[in-house]
Amino acid sequence: MISLIIFYIISALVLIGSAGVIFSRNIVYASFSLLLALLGTAGIFVLLLAEFLAIVQILIYGGAVVTVILFALMLTKIDDFRSLSNINYWPISAFLTLLALIVLIIGIYQTKIDTQNLGLVKFSKFSNDLFEYWGIPFEIASLVLLVALIGAIVILKDRGNDS
Repeated sequence: MISLIIFYIISALVLIGSAGVIFSRNIVYASFSLLLALLGTAGIFVLLLAEFLAIVQILIYGGAVVTVILFALMLTKIDDFRSLSNINYWPISAFLTLLALIVLIIGIYQTKIDTQNLGLVKFSKFSNDLFEYWGIPFEIASLVLLVALIGAIVILKDRGNDS
């Protein structure tokens, strides 16, 4: 019973954060609302006993993605946002969202997965497999992303010196 009450509280936080992302006029407040929604989602993962997903949700989405969004906002000129805010894409985005929702619902009802016989995967076994077999490819992928990030910074720095 207590877990159901906690679930309702966390779900309300996720909904409040999501509504803040959609309806906030200030983009910084919207990014902090996104952080609230993502941390609430991590809380739901904890309630579902999916600790690894909760940790990944907090570290990757709650930490890295929101930080990147805030840095992008700080490094972007405000005039770029004002020119984009005059364009009205609501009908197109509403249509595409509805279309994606219909496709997802059809896909869910047509998928035949027996969820009753699925077993739980232990976090310790998953982490051992992740670092034992996938440690080197993970590090290589992170180095490739680091090189791409440094390259993007160098390219943008060179452009900034020209103007």
